[in-house]
Amino acid sequence: EVCEGGMAAIASHGKAREAREGDGETQNADRGLLVELHRKYVISLQEKRDTFEYAVTEHLRMSGIYWGLCTMDLLGDMKAMDCEGIVKWVTECQHPSGGFGGSIGHDAHMLYTLSAVQILALLDRLDLLDRDRVASFVAGLQQPDGSFFGDEWGEVDTRFSYCALSCLSLLGLLDRIDVTKAAAFVMRCRNADGGFGCVPGAESHAGQIFTCVGALAIADALSGVDADQ
Repeated sequence: EVCEGGMAAIASHGKAREAREGDGETQNADRGLLVELHRKYVISLQEKRDTFEYAVTEHLRMSGIYWGLCTMDLLGDMKAMDCEGIVKWVTECQHPSGGFGGSIGHDAHMLYTLSAVQILALLDRLDLLDRDRVASFVAGLQQPDGSFFGDEWGEVDTRFSYCALSCLSLLGLLDRIDVTKAAAFVMRCRNADGGFGCVPGAESHAGQIFTCVGALAIADALSGVDADQ
């Protein structure tokens, strides 16, 4: 039954492709990136605020805005974004602890603190930050074994190690944490297959490999990584 369903899907895809064969626009689409459509899509995300999708993604809005800004920057059209409005919104997401939440009124978290710093760096507005306050929030989440909590509730993940190192690197305040211990913890998350997990003993994952290699690069500790493996 599963095989039949898969074959039906393949057949359906094939018919749809055949129906588009003579479509000049489709043929052009195969030749390069549809820049204008990507631009319109990103812009639409900041304008459509009464949709179900907008409501259910509130908790990760800080990171979503960062991704959108990066896209528009790569497309060379940052002027199409409401940059001043974004800066104002970002500052309203900061907690007294120095960290940032995913949206206004949300708890401060390492993930969104990095995104907030990245946004302000991208828009050349890091001058608005009390860097010491942000650094204190990040440093306060480092544990004795070098790992980092994501927030006050205690989840440990190598993503948070990357976020902490990246955030403090952007702020020029890496000396606020024990970088050696941070790198050592990340290395303990390396597996026999050459990949990295979110904690020691966890399965390898492409996302964790990116964050772990990134963390080690910032910590100047890539010497322990077997690149070929």
